[in-house]
Amino acid sequence: MTSTGLTAPFALARFGEGSEARLGLVAADRIRPLTSADLGAADLNAFLAAPDWTRLQTLAVRDDEEWMPLASVRLTAPVQPRQVLQAGANYREHVIELVAAGLTQNSDRTPDEARAFAAKMMDDRAASGEPYFFIGLPACVVGDDVPLVLPAYSDVHDWELELAIVIGREAFRVSREDALEHVAGYTIVNDITTRDLVFRKDMKEIGTDWYRAKNAPGFLPTGPFLVPAPFVNGGDLTVRLELNGELKQDGSTSDLLFDIAALVSGASQTMPLLPGDLLLTGSPPGNGQHWKRFLRDGDVMTGTIEGLGTQVVRCVAEAGR
Repeated sequence: MTSTGLTAPFALARFGEGSEARLGLVAADRIRPLTSADLGAADLNAFLAAPDWTRLQTLAVRDDEEWMPLASVRLTAPVQPRQVLQAGANYREHVIELVAAGLTQNSDRTPDEARAFAAKMMDDRAASGEPYFFIGLPACVVGDDVPLVLPAYSDVHDWELELAIVIGREAFRVSREDALEHVAGYTIVNDITTRDLVFRKDMKEIGTDWYRAKNAPGFLPTGPFLVPAPFVNGGDLTVRLELNGELKQDGSTSDLLFDIAALVSGASQTMPLLPGDLLLTGSPPGNGQHWKRFLRDGDVMTGTIEGLGTQVVRCVAEAGR
């Protein structure tokens, strides 16, 4: 593994060049800009519609003057999605803990009975249920070069480190058997959530309010790399988040209730998934809500997903509030 945390022979990234962001090819600790001629496509999303990874592999091993030290550039979000879909309640162990805790507090079940009940509920859901999706705003997708501004209207902003699927060829009503053919690659996303805005207080019958809870500016730190799907076993990746150096989340995508194929297939049944779109797979245990510790000014979150690199997000309080 290189110092980037990448295990793939190459990956894609976007880096700042003046006021613009430029697409680049990353190999080891170097990056080179990619032109439309290099891609054989007009832009990143056009390339992802029919990714030719062999073409980029040839560039990755070429030794020429185009290469720059990766440390010399400012990386930003590696994708430009037109749609962001998010899967909720999708880590088996995490949901069992949440359900069991609620049952223990609100029924006469013992902790063991509550856990057994919750485990059966999750196994039944995985066997015969459907994934749960909601939508995010693409405008919230930023790189970890942008500090996370904590809105002053709440003190309970939370982290949720997640594996994110990057869609390749357009997917519309695809089967689970064919779904992986529509995955171009994977990246890291930290799905920031304001906990006290999740449920409406003015009318509880309305239920959840994901727009207000999850879509403040910068609430989807993404990247720093887009790793091609052929180099990633998305079904068995370690997901870890540290807050100021202290481990908070430590899970594996092997615990997903609905795997990657099920998520892509399920999400595609309603609306076509477009090249470059993001589909988040859910968050493992260890959120701030569990630890009773939420994000503060000066906090640093370091999120790592096996083989996909490391994301460092710095938190700052909203200025003047």
